Formats: sequence, C-alpha cells, structure tokens
Amino acid sequence: MRRSGLLACIALAFGALFVAGNHSRAQGEPYLQKRAAMVRDQIEREGVSDPRVLAAMRDVPRHLFVSPSFHAKAYEPYPLPIGEGQTISQPYIVGFMTQILRLKETDRVLEVGTGSGYQAAVAAKVAAEVYSVEILESLASRSRRTLSDLGFRNVVVRHGDGYYGWEEKSPFDAIIVTCAGGHVPPPLLRQLRNGGRMIMPVGGPFMTQNLVFIEKDARGSITNRNVLPVAFVRLLGH
Repeated sequence: MRRSGLLACIALAFGALFVAGNHSRAQGEPYLQKRAAMVRDQIEREGVSDPRVLAAMRDVPRHLFVSPSFHAKAYEPYPLPIGEGQTISQPYIVGFMTQILRLKETDRVLEVGTGSGYQAAVAAKVAAEVYSVEILESLASRSRRTLSDLGFRNVVVRHGDGYYGWEEKSPFDAIIVTCAGGHVPPPLLRQLRNGGRMIMPVGGPFMTQNLVFIEKDARGSITNRNVLPVAFVRLLGH
C-alpha cells in the first residue's frame, strides 16, 4: 500500500473514533448539562463556594442514585423518594452540608443514614475515607452496589444503627447525619476527633428542625449553633 493510502486509512480510522466519541458524549450530554445547571443555579448561586464541593457535585451523577423513573427529575431542586419511606436530599442541602464541614483530602468521615449513597459519594470526592451506616438493609445493599458500580473505593457502607456510629473506625474528622433526631447522639460526639466538625438536623417529626453545626476544639470542648431550618426524614433505630 502506498504511503498516501496508508495515511488515508489512518485518517479514516481516527475520524470514525472521533465521531463515535462525540456520539457517546452526546448521548450523556442531557444529564451533563442538567448537572452543570444544577450546580450553577441551585448550589453556587445560593452561596456554596468551595470549588472542591462544586467540582464533586458536577462530577457525581445524581440520576444514578434514584430509580430510572426519576432520572429526568434528578437535577431539580427538591428531594426525591428512594424507597422505604426515605428520600435523596435536595442538591443544595447536600452541597451546604458538605461545605460547612470544611473537609480536607486527608479526612476520615462518618455518615449516618446512607440512603441512596449520594451524599457519601460527594463527600468521598473531597475527603480520604467515608464510612456510612444505614439502618435499612435494602438501602444499604443498594447504595453499596451503586457506589461500587461508579468506582468509589473509599466509601464503606455498613448495615446498622447509625445512632451508635462506627466506633471501630473512630475517631472521625467529620460526621454528617442525614436524618433528624430529637437530640445529638452522645456516641457520635464521643467518636468525633478533637478539632472535628459535625452537621446534623435536630428536631422531632412534628417540630421545627434545624441543621446544627457542632465543633469539638483541641481540648474536647463542644460548641454548637443552628445554621439552617430544614425538613429531614427522622432518625430510625436506638
């Protein structure tokens, strides 16, 4: 074969690959665009500014954490059902709770209430390790499978009562509680490292709930403050 013919064949092959790649990207583009719009309009515009959190939320495919019937609504500004009477949180709340913890790339994080696994996935993009406890076995199994399929190797999901945390893996640099309790569980406070941060919705099912931000200083003294009124599903177990 002449050199010019060989070059033409190579060019055609690369052209086919380019078209195939563009077609593949085009297939996923509706969700990429929706995800970018979600971050821009619902999260960044509302005050979440940590570039690592914004990048994580642009990257994590929220639609894959809900059933196919809800894929088209996955990037809208509200919670969605995930079965067992539970929900995936509103995107802004996920971004807000992740940012307020000031996660570092070396941090070990405890999550209470895995649910769909979406919050764990976002935190895992920013921190080193995420240990998540889910009291409903069906959700624990499903979220474990979703996270594994998406390649998350730094998230471990356990079926259990999150009220008691995960003592064997403590202390934690940060704790995220994604379900509302009437009080902050003492085991979680004990498992929070000195210098650690915690965020949790506090309030009963028929009461006003507030996101409470908790810090433990270098000497182990604890301070807390209300940061945002919210509505979360209740903390089960205990």
